[in-house]
Amino acid sequence: MIFGVLPGRQGVLDPDWLAPSEEQALAYVSAAKSTNTLRAYRADWADFTGWCFAHDRVSLPATPETIVLYLTERSDIARAATLTRRLSAIGRAHKIADCESPVRATAIRDLMAGIRRTQTSAPTAKKPLLVEDLKRILAALPESTLGRRDRALLLLGFTGAFRRSELVALDCEDIAATDHGLTVTIGATKIDAGKSSRTVRIPFGSAEEGTCPAAAVEGWRRAARIDTGAVFRVVTRHGKVLDKRLSGEAVGLVVKHRVEVLGYNPAQFGGHSLRAGLATSAALAGKSETSIMRQTGHRSVTAVRRYIRDSDLFRENAAEGLGL
Repeated sequence: MIFGVLPGRQGVLDPDWLAPSEEQALAYVSAAKSTNTLRAYRADWADFTGWCFAHDRVSLPATPETIVLYLTERSDIARAATLTRRLSAIGRAHKIADCESPVRATAIRDLMAGIRRTQTSAPTAKKPLLVEDLKRILAALPESTLGRRDRALLLLGFTGAFRRSELVALDCEDIAATDHGLTVTIGATKIDAGKSSRTVRIPFGSAEEGTCPAAAVEGWRRAARIDTGAVFRVVTRHGKVLDKRLSGEAVGLVVKHRVEVLGYNPAQFGGHSLRAGLATSAALAGKSETSIMRQTGHRSVTAVRRYIRDSDLFRENAAEGLGL
């Protein structure tokens, strides 16, 4: 296993490729910059091997052609920085398994250079998903396994104002029930320099209206029979829950798909819409900067005030109520 994930197409590769020595694995864990780095590498490797399985490709050892095809397809939904990190994870996996790494091939370097030139340097700001829009999405969700997962994902992501990476990294052991809702402990964030964790409190919502995060998470875990490990996992179109952690990009795809059902332009929304939506909605409701920062984990007042300014566009508009 590499990073705790089986590489390649199951039952296709020689088992010798699947078992680097424990000493090598432990050496890698010790050398990791942070727990978040290791989690990110696990998710990156899982995404690559999942793609290889779906496309009948071998991930270990991978050919440069396989990686070029993978990067080309993923460049539609992932930034160049994310793809660069995934290349690092792929290279590290090959090193652990004592395979020659293909990531330095000329074709891959040229492709990445082209992707960086094509993608704009500044990411496009995503629109916030406000409370009323979230309620409309939740009301339209089916009572299927996938619908239950997306309900839990959207509600927990919104109320916790989590980053995509924080949301998909959650394990069952990170979530605890209390008399007032849930407490969610997330690992080191980019703000905390990889050395600390923080606890976010998630209050109860309306279970009757299907907007309670605690009830949604419990409903999803019960339907998926998840007692330990990753909370949010891949669900096939046939409703089968795989033992595979959801990727950060998948969170954005869920949001895009669900807002498109409402008739919105999916290109304007993404995973960050949940985090931005909580901050903007809280500002609209008159919540203090301190309470918003406590939930989002921001340490910069400047960043939070951007959401407060954005909320003013919804709260008061000079062209509204003029009799037109």
